[in-house]
Amino acid sequence: MIITLIAGARPNFMKIAPLVRAIQSAEKHGRDIHYRLVHTGQHYDKNMSDTFFEELGIPVPDVNLGCGGGTQAEQTAHILVEFEKYLLANPTDLVLVVGDVTSTMACSIVAKKMNTKVAHVEAGIRSWDMTMPEEINRIVTDSLADYFFTTSEVANRNLRRIGAVEHQIAEAGRQNDTLPEDRYAAQRVQQRIFYVGNVMIDTLLQHRSRFRKPSLWDNLSLKEGAYIVMTMHRPSNVDEEVHLKALMEQIINNVHGLPIVFPIHPRTARIFYNLWGDAERLTQLFPNLHIVEPLGYLEFNYLVERAKAVVTDSGGITEETTMMGVPCITLRENTERPETCTLGTNELVGTRPESIKPALDRLFADGWKKGTIPPLWDGHAAERIITLLCDLYHV
Repeated sequence: MIITLIAGARPNFMKIAPLVRAIQSAEKHGRDIHYRLVHTGQHYDKNMSDTFFEELGIPVPDVNLGCGGGTQAEQTAHILVEFEKYLLANPTDLVLVVGDVTSTMACSIVAKKMNTKVAHVEAGIRSWDMTMPEEINRIVTDSLADYFFTTSEVANRNLRRIGAVEHQIAEAGRQNDTLPEDRYAAQRVQQRIFYVGNVMIDTLLQHRSRFRKPSLWDNLSLKEGAYIVMTMHRPSNVDEEVHLKALMEQIINNVHGLPIVFPIHPRTARIFYNLWGDAERLTQLFPNLHIVEPLGYLEFNYLVERAKAVVTDSGGITEETTMMGVPCITLRENTERPETCTLGTNELVGTRPESIKPALDRLFADGWKKGTIPPLWDGHAAERIITLLCDLYHV
């Protein structure tokens, strides 16, 4: 069996890494399973990518399709064309996609049009917010996938809600009418939805002991539990200068003077510096705000694990903070990861600037919920996925 793994952006590689390890382990134990790793190039920075691959132990991709840049439509079209060429030259038994980036959707479309089965890892998550490009990617991918690997029972319910059936007729049973009736009946129905856990957490647990103190820790004289980590990149928060300014002022003015470490997204940086000028002027205006370049996985999570709290509009970070028991304040109206709120340490406070102070007041009054770990977030999701695929393909 050959699995073609698709990755296009940094969060994808955190999900691909444990799957690669699980496939390699299955091979060593005699399973006839092999993989090819395709990097679409949707997001690519040589220095960051090389560091990231090294940190997570990811092998060099078999190919980089070089599909970065452009509008949503241009990027989707580029991936469609290039992945079709690749798949024609390199047929596979299964295309495995992860998450919800443009590459996930585009490669799923190509695979299905070429009659190749698709498995979606992190299937069924929904924000129900159609203004998010990621939500459209999730809906399209899940409408095409043959196998769904989910992180929660909520995701399972979402799949049923949109009409994904639990089982399908298996080709082997349908084509072999010489089988005894009981064997035929047993083989003709094949499961499609599998609740396996969270591969992002596999990566976190695999590397937690290797988290590395960044140089800024000593440079800024940071102390455990006495600083805030912030990330922000969503258009609803950063594209309008007046709104961004109000958000930042509310955060900075209500953290009791604690340092705020802000690894800034390139999209946010352009608007940020247009609004406030260069880094030197920002330091004069906001002495406790420290804007830094994006960090590697091991350094960033070293900071998150030791922070008093994280303020973010990301999705994946809310899973990591839940796993590490770190309070998380999410500047969004909705989330595709509700288990981080119902079970974990995350809380949605919305995007209105005036909602930030009450949340921070509770944090500093030690009123933040402790949270628990969602079921099956145990570091073995990738193993379950690969074992299931081996069984489905009888290898």
